[in-house]
Amino acid sequence: MKKIVTIIGARPQIIKSAAISRAVRDEFGDQLQEVIVHTGQHYDENMSSVFFDEMNIPEPHYNLGVGSASHGKQTAMMIERLEVILRDEEPNGLLVYGDTNSTLAGAITASKMHIPIVHVEAGLRSFNKSMPEEVNRVVCDHLSTLLFSPTKAGYLHLKAEGFSPKTTPPYSPDTPKIYHCGDIMLDNTLFFKDVALQKNTVIEMNQLQSKNFFLSTIHRGANTDHATHLTAIFEAFLTILENFPSHSIVLPLHPRTLKNMEERLEKDFLENIRNHERMIIIPPVSYLNILALESKCDLLITDSGGLQKEAYFNEKPCVILRPETEWTEIVEQGNAVIANADKAKIVDGVDKLMQKKLKFPPLYGDGSAAVFVCEQIVKYL
Repeated sequence: MKKIVTIIGARPQIIKSAAISRAVRDEFGDQLQEVIVHTGQHYDENMSSVFFDEMNIPEPHYNLGVGSASHGKQTAMMIERLEVILRDEEPNGLLVYGDTNSTLAGAITASKMHIPIVHVEAGLRSFNKSMPEEVNRVVCDHLSTLLFSPTKAGYLHLKAEGFSPKTTPPYSPDTPKIYHCGDIMLDNTLFFKDVALQKNTVIEMNQLQSKNFFLSTIHRGANTDHATHLTAIFEAFLTILENFPSHSIVLPLHPRTLKNMEERLEKDFLENIRNHERMIIIPPVSYLNILALESKCDLLITDSGGLQKEAYFNEKPCVILRPETEWTEIVEQGNAVIANADKAKIVDGVDKLMQKKLKFPPLYGDGSAAVFVCEQIVKYL
């Protein structure tokens, strides 16, 4: 039996891990043993542990308890603690997701210990190295042995960076294998969507059953850490509410965003936001609740990479609060627009997308990506 250590730490990774853990449990129980390590990068109850319960993810075997810190300190603490675990567990491989500091720490630690790295969500590029996530994903890709890209664009990025599609086993960091396999987040959306609509609590609690609404999330430092950006986004929200008098905006509020709103927005402006009857600000929500909101909303406004895709999975248009996106295909299809923290572009993006008749052709596979990843791990590690 092969043993893999899976590294998770942030909300998107926990959600992604549900698909792989489900495939291991249901189809590879006699071939794969999964040891889950939670770095503690997200430690708020609503940002972390609630996902394990509702998505039936196995409890982590280890929790590093790292918590919030500067990038360097957080990553260093993870490396130090992961090294001990990997030495004791002696896995056949280390599986990491996406582009967080947890991903980077896992990749660095495993590479130094000559443990093969499996990177799920390989090849994504924003081409903006001022983003910590871009640095993390590039470094991880170039240390990995098996690289699974959810999109054709990601696969082509890897080829452009020198990864050869013609390598043969045995695979290694010097001769890695690259795949275009589809997106495990689609696996989860298809698996949980009906459950989310039945078991969610957010729709009824906020009396959204008969309301038209837009869904928004804001969490990236580029938006939350700068008063001008944060102000422009909320000014856009107020204008959108004027333009769409039958709609509300539902905003599950990330802890960092809440803190920065209180510190960086003008007091009177902040009060206007909080007192607006159609600005529905709620605490962070679980995966089933966010999936239900995505299913019921008319459009998403977000700086989250994961929610950009989930908008597409749910056949909803999306305004992207960033200057670029890794998910270029949804913009090319016309189902999303890049607006950054620009009030005029955000407002215009909502107006135009609400007027368009959109199509959502399959771009992210057929919902079987997790099974494919497990098959390749069993075969080649």
